[in-house]
Amino acid sequence: MKRLVILSGKGGTGKTTVSAALIHLSQAKAVADCDVDAPNLHLVTRQTCPPQVADFMGGDKAVVTQKLCTGCGICEKRCQFGAITVTRDGASVNPYACEGCGVCQLMCPTDAITLVPDVAGQRQLYLGDSVFSTATLKMGRGNSGKLVSEVKTTMLKSAPACDLAILDGSPGIGCPVMASLGGMDMALIVAEPSNSGISDCKRLVQTAQGFGVKLAICVNKWDISPSHTAEIEAFCTQQHLPFVGKIPFDPQAVQAINNGATVAEVDCPARTAIGEIYRKIQHIL
Repeated sequence: MKRLVILSGKGGTGKTTVSAALIHLSQAKAVADCDVDAPNLHLVTRQTCPPQVADFMGGDKAVVTQKLCTGCGICEKRCQFGAITVTRDGASVNPYACEGCGVCQLMCPTDAITLVPDVAGQRQLYLGDSVFSTATLKMGRGNSGKLVSEVKTTMLKSAPACDLAILDGSPGIGCPVMASLGGMDMALIVAEPSNSGISDCKRLVQTAQGFGVKLAICVNKWDISPSHTAEIEAFCTQQHLPFVGKIPFDPQAVQAINNGATVAEVDCPARTAIGEIYRKIQHIL
């Protein structure tokens, strides 16, 4: 089974739009949404059965046992993250600010504070004729790279015998992206025709090359700035990277997504362009 991950140097380039279209065109039976901070692939990949749900445990968080708390205020003064507030009712912890460092637990004279494992998100696994793995990380939680790895591993372990697995990766170049790239055969980078888009694309290429995967680049909404698109093509030529296509800005594609469909389900210029990208990807793989 070949493993393809779709990436972008930033959010909003059309990565998930391209991912959903490629999933539809390839009829992929093994799919994962690794953008755990803002998963949305499920909106255009219809699932016919309820998911298996599992908690994702992140770092520890401080919890106050109120009956032991005297409201002395030591924990509030010692907390370097401003996560603890002491009132007449005792101390309370803001879980979004708490970093789980344990200083409050160490300093509490009445042992009223303990560190407990935090449910930082949830994984969802849809099983049927195909497998779809996704997850949602709670706001402000860390360990997103670990959750991405769990989403990917769960999908691969549960996948039926098939030729292609497709992952909608995380945007950017951080830890979730590195977790998305591990073990992949190929990464398709969806670039944006702008100054920042070019810079983001170059950084992502440098990151992905460290994983030894095959790379290819396409540009979404290329006709918004043909000059920037030409610059991306020139970069691909210089770096000996396959430039696999240009997707035009297409109002029909926007309408399809608003209707909960993939671009590949509508007869439009964007579908034609993504179809050509898919054929080139098949050849590279």
